[in-house]
Amino acid sequence: MSTGHPTDTAHLMNTYPPQPVTFVRGEGSWLYDESGRAYLDFLSGLAVTSLGHSHPVVAEAVARQARVLQHTSNLFGTLPQRDLAATLDRLVGGGGQLFFCNSGAEANECAIKLARKWGGHGRYQVVSAYGSFHGRTLATLHATGQPSKHEAFQPLPEGFRHVAWDDVDALAHAIDPSVAAVLLEPVQGEGGVNPASPEYFQAVRRLCDERGVLFMVDEVQTGLGRTGQWFGFQHSGIAPDVVTMAKALGNGMPIGACWARASVAAAFQPGDHATTFGGQPLAAAAATAVLAVMESEDVPARAAKLGAYLRESLAVLPGVVAVRGRGLLLAAELDGSRAKPVAAAALDGGLIVNAVTDSALRLAPSLLVTEAEVDRAVEILGQSLERTPA
Repeated sequence: MSTGHPTDTAHLMNTYPPQPVTFVRGEGSWLYDESGRAYLDFLSGLAVTSLGHSHPVVAEAVARQARVLQHTSNLFGTLPQRDLAATLDRLVGGGGQLFFCNSGAEANECAIKLARKWGGHGRYQVVSAYGSFHGRTLATLHATGQPSKHEAFQPLPEGFRHVAWDDVDALAHAIDPSVAAVLLEPVQGEGGVNPASPEYFQAVRRLCDERGVLFMVDEVQTGLGRTGQWFGFQHSGIAPDVVTMAKALGNGMPIGACWARASVAAAFQPGDHATTFGGQPLAAAAATAVLAVMESEDVPARAAKLGAYLRESLAVLPGVVAVRGRGLLLAAELDGSRAKPVAAAALDGGLIVNAVTDSALRLAPSLLVTEAEVDRAVEILGQSLERTPA
């Protein structure tokens, strides 16, 4: 069965594998290729389109803002940015301030610079976990705990250490007087969809308090309802010092944010950090509309309910040996290193998922996904497993 026309990438840098299909339209949980064929999207543009494609409320907010004010730079204030900051501070837990940027990597860059400024000279190290992913800039690449991704770009900036995931003793050993912050994901997304236990995050919070270092939580993939709470750290009942987010915030419009407790944010002074486009009116208007829809739909509750349904449905498929994750960020572990061919077979069958490891498929559908769409996705995945031998 055809998967549509491959994309002509002759004028694009060779930074992605060949693109097997060209999409021209999206609506809700569905994407459509050049021939009009429909695909059920259970990847959401890498956990971005959490309200589905072309959500009418978000589209109207962007169109309306485009007719009113598109850009001023951060030398001046705008109403969309002001309103968005207030809403996000409330959802995180209050008592903080925000810096807006254009992506998750930039949000983590802000967090790293803030930690260094807060720590002062001599306290600059950031400790993160093996298997983590924090971005593709030089600093966030080094924060990423995947050494295989480092080699081509050595030497990387100094100031990063990696420890075993979910290992408090290893973290305690790594924190010395040169450390300013610990940076962790509530669920390691690109590392294989590996959730942190609540006990781990609680122990990390205590350790950071004891050692006087910041606990920074990367919520770029987990934030804004996907795990069944507004933010993944909330499953552990802890309060972080810094929270980064992006992906779902704009539902496709490029926007990221770094939240920090006001006492930590105060380390930044005018000129310490900046961005031309961060929080500009188009992106901020989109994000404000996204959050309004998310609150009206109670997406954390939807993610918890539909995530449990998806998990149960996946677990009984022949060839699936385990399911892990939280809410609607799940990985199906397969019986063999066949995730890539199974993902390709699923695409051929009209379902978009991706191989997050050699043996695991990642599923991150829209938070507005229906039970019927879950049923259809699981049916296609089951057929794909049957067609792809272990």
